Amino acid sequence: MAARSAPNCHLRLEWVYGYRGHQCRNNLYYTAAKEIVYFVAGVGVVYSPREHRQKFYRGHSDDIISLALHPERVLVATGQVGKEPYICVWDSYTVQTISVLKDVHTHGIACLAFDLDGQRLVSVGLDSKNAVCVWDWKRGKMLSMAPGHTDRIFDISWDLYQPNKLVSCGVKHIKFWSLCGNALTPKRGVFGKTGDLQTILCLACARDELTYSGALNGDIYVWKGINLIRTIQGAHTAGIFSMNACEEGFATGGRDGCIRLWDLTFKPITVIDLRETDQGYKGLSVRSVCWRGDHILVGTQDSEIFEIVVHERNKPFLIMQGHCEGELWALAVHPTKPLAVTGSDDRSVRIWSLVDHALIARCNMEEPIRCAAVNVDGIHLALGMKDGSFTVLRVRDMTEVVHIKDRKEAIHELKYSPDGTYLAVGCNDSSVDIYGVAQRYKKLGECVGSLSFITHLDWSSDSRYLQTNDGNGKRLFYRMPGGKEVTNKEEIKGVHWASWTCVSGLEVNGIWPKYSDINDINSVDGNYIGQVLVTADDYGIIKLFRYPCLRKGAKFKKYIGHSAHVTNVRWSHDYQWVISIGGADHSVFQWKFIPERKLKDALHIAPQESLADSNSDESDSDMSDVPELDSEIEQETQLTYRRQVYKEDLPQLKEQYKEKQKSGTSKRREKAPGNSIRLHFVHGYRGYDCRSNLFYTQIGEIVYHVAAVGVIYNRQQNTQRFYLGHDDDILCLAIHPLKDYVATGQVGRDPSIHIWDTETIKPLSVLKGCHQYGVCAVDFSADGKRLASVGIDDSHTIVLWDWKKGEKLSIARGSKDKIFVVKMNPYVPDKLITAGIKHVKFWRRAGGGLIGRKGYVGTLGKNDTMMCAVYGWTEEMAFSGTSTGDVCIWRDVFLVKTVKAHDGPVFSMHALEKGFVTGGKDGIVALWDDSFERCLKTYAIKRAALAPGSKGLLLEDNPSIRAISLGHGHILVGTKNGEILEVDKSGPITLLVQGHMEGEVWGLATHPYLPICATVSDDKTLRIWDLSPSHCMLAVRKLKKGGRCCCFSPDGKALAVGLNDGSFLMANADTLEDLVSFHHRKDIISDIRFSPGSGKYLAVASHDSFIDIYNVMSSKRVGICKGATSYITHVDWDIRGKLLQVNTGAKEQLFFEAPRGKKQTIPSVEVEKICWASWTSVLGLCCEGIWPVVGEVTDITASCLTSDKMVLATGDDLGFVKLFRYPAKGKFGKFKRYVAHSTHVTNVRWTYDDSMLVTLGGADMSLMVWTNEMEGYREKRPCDSEESDTDSEEDGGYDSDVTRENEISYTIRALSTNIRPMFGVKPHLQGKEPSVDERQGVVRGSRPPVSRAPPRPEKLQTNNVGKKKRPIEDLVLELVFGYRGRDCRNNVHYLNDGDDIIYHTASVGILHNVATGTQSFYQEHNDDILCLTVNQHPKFINIVATGQVGDLADMSATAPSIHIWDAVNKQTLSILRCYHSKGVCSVSFSATGKLLLSVGLDPEHTITIWRWQEGAKIASRAGHNQRIFVAEFRPDSDSQFVSVGVKHVKFWTLAGRALLSKKGLLSAVEDARMQTMLAVAFGANNLTFTGTISGDVCVWKDHILCRIVARAHNGPVFAMYTTLRDGLIVTGGKERPSKEGGAVKLWDQELRRCRAFRLETGQVTDCVRSVCRGKGKILVGTRNAEIIEVGEKNAACNILVNGHVDGPIWGLVTHPSRDFFLSAAEDGTVRLWDIADKKMLNKVNLGHAARTVCYSPEGDMVAIGMKNGEFIILLVSSLKIWGKKRDRRCAIHDIRFSPDSRFLAVGSSENSVDFYDLTLGPTLNRISYCRDIPSFVIQMDFSADSRHLQVSTGCYKRQVYEVPSGKPVMDHATMDRITWATWTSILGDEVMGIWSRHAEKANVNCACVSHSGISLVTGDDFGMVKLFDFPCPEKFAKHKRFLGHSPHVTNIRFTSGDRHVISAGGDDCSLFVWKCVHMPH
Repeated sequence: MAARSAPNCHLRLEWVYGYRGHQCRNNLYYTAAKEIVYFVAGVGVVYSPREHRQKFYRGHSDDIISLALHPERVLVATGQVGKEPYICVWDSYTVQTISVLKDVHTHGIACLAFDLDGQRLVSVGLDSKNAVCVWDWKRGKMLSMAPGHTDRIFDISWDLYQPNKLVSCGVKHIKFWSLCGNALTPKRGVFGKTGDLQTILCLACARDELTYSGALNGDIYVWKGINLIRTIQGAHTAGIFSMNACEEGFATGGRDGCIRLWDLTFKPITVIDLRETDQGYKGLSVRSVCWRGDHILVGTQDSEIFEIVVHERNKPFLIMQGHCEGELWALAVHPTKPLAVTGSDDRSVRIWSLVDHALIARCNMEEPIRCAAVNVDGIHLALGMKDGSFTVLRVRDMTEVVHIKDRKEAIHELKYSPDGTYLAVGCNDSSVDIYGVAQRYKKLGECVGSLSFITHLDWSSDSRYLQTNDGNGKRLFYRMPGGKEVTNKEEIKGVHWASWTCVSGLEVNGIWPKYSDINDINSVDGNYIGQVLVTADDYGIIKLFRYPCLRKGAKFKKYIGHSAHVTNVRWSHDYQWVISIGGADHSVFQWKFIPERKLKDALHIAPQESLADSNSDESDSDMSDVPELDSEIEQETQLTYRRQVYKEDLPQLKEQYKEKQKSGTSKRREKAPGNSIRLHFVHGYRGYDCRSNLFYTQIGEIVYHVAAVGVIYNRQQNTQRFYLGHDDDILCLAIHPLKDYVATGQVGRDPSIHIWDTETIKPLSVLKGCHQYGVCAVDFSADGKRLASVGIDDSHTIVLWDWKKGEKLSIARGSKDKIFVVKMNPYVPDKLITAGIKHVKFWRRAGGGLIGRKGYVGTLGKNDTMMCAVYGWTEEMAFSGTSTGDVCIWRDVFLVKTVKAHDGPVFSMHALEKGFVTGGKDGIVALWDDSFERCLKTYAIKRAALAPGSKGLLLEDNPSIRAISLGHGHILVGTKNGEILEVDKSGPITLLVQGHMEGEVWGLATHPYLPICATVSDDKTLRIWDLSPSHCMLAVRKLKKGGRCCCFSPDGKALAVGLNDGSFLMANADTLEDLVSFHHRKDIISDIRFSPGSGKYLAVASHDSFIDIYNVMSSKRVGICKGATSYITHVDWDIRGKLLQVNTGAKEQLFFEAPRGKKQTIPSVEVEKICWASWTSVLGLCCEGIWPVVGEVTDITASCLTSDKMVLATGDDLGFVKLFRYPAKGKFGKFKRYVAHSTHVTNVRWTYDDSMLVTLGGADMSLMVWTNEMEGYREKRPCDSEESDTDSEEDGGYDSDVTRENEISYTIRALSTNIRPMFGVKPHLQGKEPSVDERQGVVRGSRPPVSRAPPRPEKLQTNNVGKKKRPIEDLVLELVFGYRGRDCRNNVHYLNDGDDIIYHTASVGILHNVATGTQSFYQEHNDDILCLTVNQHPKFINIVATGQVGDLADMSATAPSIHIWDAVNKQTLSILRCYHSKGVCSVSFSATGKLLLSVGLDPEHTITIWRWQEGAKIASRAGHNQRIFVAEFRPDSDSQFVSVGVKHVKFWTLAGRALLSKKGLLSAVEDARMQTMLAVAFGANNLTFTGTISGDVCVWKDHILCRIVARAHNGPVFAMYTTLRDGLIVTGGKERPSKEGGAVKLWDQELRRCRAFRLETGQVTDCVRSVCRGKGKILVGTRNAEIIEVGEKNAACNILVNGHVDGPIWGLVTHPSRDFFLSAAEDGTVRLWDIADKKMLNKVNLGHAARTVCYSPEGDMVAIGMKNGEFIILLVSSLKIWGKKRDRRCAIHDIRFSPDSRFLAVGSSENSVDFYDLTLGPTLNRISYCRDIPSFVIQMDFSADSRHLQVSTGCYKRQVYEVPSGKPVMDHATMDRITWATWTSILGDEVMGIWSRHAEKANVNCACVSHSGISLVTGDDFGMVKLFDFPCPEKFAKHKRFLGHSPHVTNIRFTSGDRHVISAGGDDCSLFVWKCVHMPH
């Protein structure tokens, strides 16, 4: 039946009626060519009003919902909905895709906007966070992303007058964004009092930071910066949906149906009310406006597009209309004219002219319309309604004929009979009524056979029968007009149907897929003449089938455009067009039908270009008549490269197992063996499932791959070199056009592609992150800059890379079927071909996507499976080799001709300068001319042609050829059998390399005294290999069955081979001829062993759990060993030949006595004492240590012991070869590990003299020969092994500072909680007490202006500052005393030749001038800075990078970030939001200064490399499972860096986008152990120095430890600095000062000599955290928050910066008259600071933590309260103690002198205030105390007359007491009259306004009212300092905020004269001095 192929005709979209106005806005524009661009359904439309012509863009796969026009007005960007929505940028002129942006958004793309020069595009997603994303759209690359808002965003726009600024608006918000680096930072618009907070629908940016926005209530809001400055009220009477800016001004359109034009300053020009015009109607709503010159385009909610010419504004021109709300279901075509009728839920019926492409009539009905039909004479039009009625109209004037309502449910289908006499009406209540047309539609009959709603009806041609379909999929027949059901099948057989619109029935079986019972096809219509059927379904797809199509699953062509369900489809009366209508998209599509005969002329309708490939895989399936696949190809397609365990998962697995086994590994483990092995030669080549993977390099070496190894073979010397960077099977290989670099792709969960240099064998770039499971094809571009790769995931993803940068340029889904080859066009780097199972596709790059077109076969051929492809001599020509032996020649995408080239598949082809070479399964190499006209020469690969110099033997003639390459006068051929041959042009063939063929290789034996070995494999061959320098196969013999084991006899003469059928044979070892064979077992023979000595016995072990012992001489079986419960895996003899040791699959270790086979039980202790002839066992005490930590997921398959019993080699399922020291007792022995095999290593054997190790790879079929390098053989080669699994259990050393730094947990400010454990109800939530006025019954505001009463007392005694009180309007940071040294390091640097230093504390970066002490600040960080570095490159002078604490890595404003800024002008150059959750703990610039390295505090301790100027992340990788303290670039490199941390040092290389790391190797130095490393410095010749926790410094050459500088410091070496100009190194450590030692040392370049410097700080131990060296000076930062400058010549110390060592700083007081202040902190010191001199004047060590401090009113005494309950009074002049007392056991929280200096009040956490009378002298006896304080005391203030004290307490209550009696004052009137001397209380009605809404967890900690009494500052747990007016009794008072402190500001004070505010920090131990800016008079 012909339905097995798709029809040969075609549909072309000709017109779309409609415009999407609903739920979209701003989607209608004029292009530069004066065309109009908009969208409907899933199609972008470009309409030319002049020519009345439409062009379509069809690159989307679902509804388009957003559109933006490029500033040059030619390019358009559109965004769609969907699960994985994408953005297309396309050309409105050619309607071709330019770029595709994908893989970021979900749900849909709501808004789009281009920036001013059109380089960048911003998009907003429909996901829950409404993500905002900025793209470099040409490269398809995302530049930045951030969460947009919690609610919908409606519009976004670039500020066209300021670079890098955007504005977005939406539900109840507007946000102003700035883009810096990769960080998008929003600021919310402040509505303030100017306007109501409401939803903003649209916006436009103007000059001078002005933004105009349209609001939901019809007002226009005008913004300046982020503040609302004015509103234009009533601009529209309802929501403003659209705003468009142009040269003349702005146009707005709203829900009120009006268009308003405004000038550039937003003064109104004119208004156009569309509702009042001829075409207008009530309820018209404008969704989109575009104003260009004198034309205005308007799009409405109801799918109309108007064009208005400004000077005739009352005559809008309607240029497009369509149906609007509700669904569109009704469609009918006129029987004689090119007209179509549609009716919709919008109650309108419309008639369209298919010739003029216009609406010619429209009529509005009372009810929603669901179906329509036109009578055969074209006079009557019947409409079925949703309410169960139907109406008949006259077509010519739309007047009603009848209206009948017989049913209650919707009428879904109606049809006139072909003779025009009846109308059949199908209803949703499952009945069909028949009406007589001539009898004024009288009801004549009823059909009631259905049980479900009626979906389709068809009349027979003679009008005597009706067939129906219903919702159950039943098809029924009725006799007309009565409606009796016809049940007799015979009666129906001959009926001819007038139309076919039913979806069930034999003739349309084929429209349903084979195995599904779904009913998602809504409509079909048959074209009897053209024998085609058109269908419409729920997925928006129109399909063409052949008609009739009887078999399910017929082939089809498909067309997309409609978005969701297509509800109806019909042929026009003359079959010229197909009309389809979309349910939800309200659109009518008109398709031109192009029949088969016209197709030949219409080659221009090439397969349409789109991303969702229109002629997609299941469709154009002319597949079924393709011949069966070739057996080899079939085998290959069935290969799966999935692994149970991927190597990249091993580290995580190890961690999990380690957790489980914490206890077991306590025993000290054996060291790894001293020997190491090096890969020497590999026998094998991967040809069985790979093609074109064999090439000549530049210098004529040969490069190919096998297992996980890239091999470079030198045929002159017969040697190999290896690229060992892969860790699993390599599947493909391509060579760079210059033939010096190679790209290889491997298997893996996230498989990598390595590009490496064949000379140096170093990786240049590693590409990862885009493929799954594996990479099966790669190809370089002609210029060598790009690489294409194909994955083996289900959609065979294709990726285009810029490989040097490691950047993914574009990505696309390739095909459902396997792709075998990818080839890049040598002429156009943006084009490529892929070929594979049943397809060839031609791709071109479009931004981040690739657009594919299927090869168009036409009538010439079939879609064959393609095995190889090359480009010809022009960019249009391409050639592909098929699985049937043809070569297809393509021009563009069309097949031009085919040429028969081989019998069986063409596996490989190569383009030469003049012609081509092909190779196929038939074993023939053919040379062709340049057009494949003539075959010039063929070479058959035969044994007869082998040249004498061959290294081996050809196994069979004409092996299948898998790879061909030409060069150096030869043809290089790779075969499926694993051979590599070189064919001389004159004919002789040389065999160079070979290996086993397909099938696993298990059997391996080494000769007892010669360097040869034997292997036997499932490929049914037994082979002998020479291991000496000739490296070749000496002999081969074919076996009847595959084999699994072999063994040489002790004299080397005989060779025993065990076969897979249970038989075994003995052969002559030289000739391989049979000596004898036996067949006693049914299952595989798994091991076979001769007894030692004379070889008298042969033990044969099999999988049926027995071992047979044979007497070799008599050839008889003499014993059977029974008792194993599972198959036997290994057998070994003891030296006497009397005992067998056996391993089984159940992990049993058994012993049997020979020759009888009696089972023995031997205690494990004795096993060791037995002398074994060989050891291949993997069980037992002696090799317990060889089982890895992840033993559950991997098996050890083989082991072998050297003859000196020192080293045990093992092979396992993960492809690792490991060496252990023997015996390997105790769990998890240490080892050396080598990766070369891909999956399981099946066997390992040492040669007779232990000089070589031979290993077999099971599935990779390779035989690898390794040379054994003895201990002491110290020539270190780069490919040494990796260290053992579990990191050393020895602890890495201990130091309190390190532990503290490691365990510190950083939280962001926003999550900080209260520092004091207060309880109770917060003040702003308590009921307010009535004020005096209210108590007296006076209504507020009604007091007479002049009161007769005495004036109310002042709240606060004011020291009149000036005559007029000036409020403070701002605070400016002037000084900071503090430096973060306790947990950060390397964070103090010189700038400007040592004039300035730069460092940080809290969240400010500080530039401090050494000479003057003045400071300037970088204050852009919004949380604590943790690290700082300076760019050393002269091009980037004074550039600083700082990294901060953050929360989750979600790219929002609280995410951790790095700021790069200019230290001099404090400009931010770039902000990098990082993926390091928690925070950034280390940053470092590269040698050129262009790259930045950052390390995170996240659990993986991620390392990331950035190109910081662009904000681009280049590479990122998990660094280590424990804390990394520092990572630094080598000072001379942009690619090498070193990271150090807890028990770890790693040496990293950046290759492309990949980070490759090597662990430091300790083995070279005796007894070295891995310690915690804290710092790093560098020397010449790849030397690296790392400072350790023990004080040693390790010196590394490359990644190998070469010596240790013991005790460089006595304590941990925290800091090291490499001086770039002279290479000298400074180290800083933790030491007690002594005569010769010092905490700072200056060393020579190799760390051999040093000079020590003492820091004269007076501390018991100096702990240096940061060192830096300038000209003759060393800059030191210490743990004690000092920064010291040390002179190199005189060793003089100059302390530049002081700070408190530990916080919080609770105590703070300012001097009553001078610019001094005192601070007291947890570190037990009280310090005196001078603001004017910017320094610390003095410090007193108290020996206990201090909590509070206070000056007496004259400033001559200081009182200090301690944490232990004691308080001290000092005399200021002499610092002598005047008195001290301890009456309490708990901390003193506040201490105060009364204003008359008579009393001292002491408040403590024991809920008490004690009073002392100072006039009684220094005995300090308590005179009284306050009773009934409900909680601990926070602050106290005396009244001005010293008679009252106010106390704020820990339960949010404020109490007032009398002094000195201590009686509480209860009367509010009295309280209101008190004037206070000071106000520091955070409680009380007067300061109610300081409590913020966000204070659930956090508190206000401190407050202080200015001396003028009108300003108030507070400090809180979020680290904010806030400035209020005083008093502030209203809740949530207005204020200004000042950031800088870390969480918890603990205390705050004004200095005398209100000149400064001092704030003290809790977490940051810093003091901030803010300058007060007073308002001008």
